[in-house]
Amino acid sequence: MWRLDIHVTRLLPVGLAIGALALGPGVDAAGASSASRPPTSQTGLEGVALAAGSTISLSNGRTISRWAHANTATVVRRSASERAPAVGRLHFLTEDGQAEVYMALRETRVAQTGAVWIDVSLPQRPNGVTGWVPASALGPLHVVGGRLVVSRSRLRATLYNQAGNVVWSARVGIGRPSLPTPAGHFYVREKLRAIGSPVYGPYAIATSAYASPKLSEWPGGGIIGIHGTNQPQLIPGDPSHGCVRMRNGDITRLWHMIAIGTPVDIT
Repeated sequence: MWRLDIHVTRLLPVGLAIGALALGPGVDAAGASSASRPPTSQTGLEGVALAAGSTISLSNGRTISRWAHANTATVVRRSASERAPAVGRLHFLTEDGQAEVYMALRETRVAQTGAVWIDVSLPQRPNGVTGWVPASALGPLHVVGGRLVVSRSRLRATLYNQAGNVVWSARVGIGRPSLPTPAGHFYVREKLRAIGSPVYGPYAIATSAYASPKLSEWPGGGIIGIHGTNQPQLIPGDPSHGCVRMRNGDITRLWHMIAIGTPVDIT
């Protein structure tokens, strides 16, 4: 079986059963998890000295991406300054009770103070919000390679490894016209085992995307998930309330290959 090219050193904890979903491990059974390493001199890149006033990229969303859990429930700012307007706040847990995940986009060292800030993608409404937090507000950065692309026009999901090669592909179902699957750049927040209902199939993957209006078939509504189905005859098609559905064999293979923090591009 092909897997994403990811650097593995630490497993995330098994979660708790929530509603119709049992929270599975934050890594896949094949060991396709993400690596954790402490930043060097407060930067996300080992051996890189971040000069005052400079900014470096931490994630390109294709070949390499970095993510972290929150250390503190700090305010997220529009720019790298304590005086900048707030655009959100870090939190520790997802709606399903697992450790929340933040994609780290850029890192900067403020010229005047020398403080290091990280630009993160926020899993919240509206989709696409980013903001800056002090580097100390985040835990160690984890590294993943590759990405998942969901094409709404082709009704197909494709997983690419770090080299850009296709390692998995399957037909999917998306949101109906009145409840569309949103387009944008997102990432994997959770990997879950679905129980108690055949609606979700054997596995589910929560993304950082949210439905608009606040409705999806995800328990509690709102989150755009990728999951199995008990109606495989509707795939490919647009039968969902915004989530991405796939046949149970396909979600099983994807769940075991994809890692927490993997970018998800919905086009």
